[in-house]
Amino acid sequence: MIALLHTGAAKFPLHFLPRARQAVCLLLPAALLKGYGSIISRKLASHGFGASMAAMSSFPPQRYHYFLVLDFEATCDKPQIHPQEIIEFPILKLNGRTMEIESTFHMYVQPVVHPQLTPFCTELTGIIQGMVDGQPSLQQVLERVDEWMAKEGLLDPSVKSIFVTCGDWDLKVMLPGQCQYLGLPVADYFKQWINLKKAYSFAMGSWPKNGLLDMNKGLNLQHIGRPHSGIGCSKSLCFSLAHEPRG
Repeated sequence: MIALLHTGAAKFPLHFLPRARQAVCLLLPAALLKGYGSIISRKLASHGFGASMAAMSSFPPQRYHYFLVLDFEATCDKPQIHPQEIIEFPILKLNGRTMEIESTFHMYVQPVVHPQLTPFCTELTGIIQGMVDGQPSLQQVLERVDEWMAKEGLLDPSVKSIFVTCGDWDLKVMLPGQCQYLGLPVADYFKQWINLKKAYSFAMGSWPKNGLLDMNKGLNLQHIGRPHSGIGCSKSLCFSLAHEPRG
């Protein structure tokens, strides 16, 4: 089985899931699977599972109570600047049962190594200099994330939550890399996540080279918000998880 869940910088198979179709259900919830009936059925059949949509709709509840959808934006240029620094930090708390957004954490972050945003960065992300000037540092934002996680009950050991990203860059590369550069610890809850690209690749049989845009196109979904906007892409990821395609 392909690796769908990441922990730290390493990948490992979901050996605790007895069937690959359960992994698809974990990452692509029932509402979404129902909307893609014939496509997913064919893909599962090609992998030897041959599940009917009636069977898929009867899957047990999600493994996680909440999906925490995250998409960073960071300083950038051509050629790339080093180190990159997070400048937008959004998290959407998605209820794993209702697939509704229950809470949002969203802050802009003041870069300190390269405090002046490049024209390329502003054009790509839509983030202008005034949106990051005077904003909290990454250390302060991480402290506020922890406060938000506690307020939302996400630090309760009985509450199961998992971060969801479009790719591994956010939590495998960007956050630990910047924290290492600044000498900051990385909270344990950032050390495992679900990569939706892998879920999509397994279910659809092709890798989404252009990330979220390719996934939305392949599933006949409408993208929400501006590409390369942290909060916009996070909302679009939630939409991709929770809604049927529009014809």
